[in-house]
Amino acid sequence: MRYENPLYLAEEAAALDYIADGRLALGVSRGSPETALRGYEAFGYTGSEDPRGADIARDKFELFMQAVEGEALVESDPQMAPPGRLAIEPQSPTLRDHIWWGAGSRDSAEQVGRQGLNLMSSTLLTEATGEPLHVLQKDQIDRFRAAYKAAGHTGSPRVSVSRSVFPIVSEQDEMYFGLRGRDGQDQVGIIDGMRSTFGKTYADTPDKLIEQLLADDAVMAADTLMLTIPNQLGPEYNLHVMQAFAEHVAPALGWKPNTEGPVVGDAI
Repeated sequence: MRYENPLYLAEEAAALDYIADGRLALGVSRGSPETALRGYEAFGYTGSEDPRGADIARDKFELFMQAVEGEALVESDPQMAPPGRLAIEPQSPTLRDHIWWGAGSRDSAEQVGRQGLNLMSSTLLTEATGEPLHVLQKDQIDRFRAAYKAAGHTGSPRVSVSRSVFPIVSEQDEMYFGLRGRDGQDQVGIIDGMRSTFGKTYADTPDKLIEQLLADDAVMAADTLMLTIPNQLGPEYNLHVMQAFAEHVAPALGWKPNTEGPVVGDAI
């Protein structure tokens, strides 16, 4: 959100939700750590007291949500329109249900729950307690759902978690990921000045991956599993990874193929 115009983003998202017939899944967050120092200022967004721009992201997201919910935010020009205040156009009545916030900690997940949005959790958390990522992330999911309910929301919020998963079904897979992925462990390190827990890479034969993912508390608690894949290896190889996962692993996790034809954004 640091780099976005919140009103423009709200209009674009509403239009896309209409075009996609209500199938939009919009993930937003403060943004990942950046290589540029206060890079958002180069895009014209100033005034942050936090070098990471977290305060700007929060303020922008609040305005974005007000726009999505149809609030009249600006005064009309009486020479061009009746007196009063104007909301963005178009308005999509389903857009709010399709917004996911990327939460990097358990506390931020609770805030997402109070706001009544969907939760998106990555392959790391900006916390390190000594527990594995999947245990911390399961607690994050539980806190999110409890906060959602306590806030009085009555919908069915969705939760996604991300994992790096590579089924080894060819010699090429073995060459890329065999030695690095097998018996991998979570890592603890510093990111954005915070001690964080980084999830391991899952790379093994399909039967082993099924066992490992079924034992991953957060994957089992989530509604959606998002695969992170290395774009450096090119689209053809990445398609191979996704096809291998869909064919050999996903059905054992409860995934069923879309029988009505391909839909952009379908998730496992």
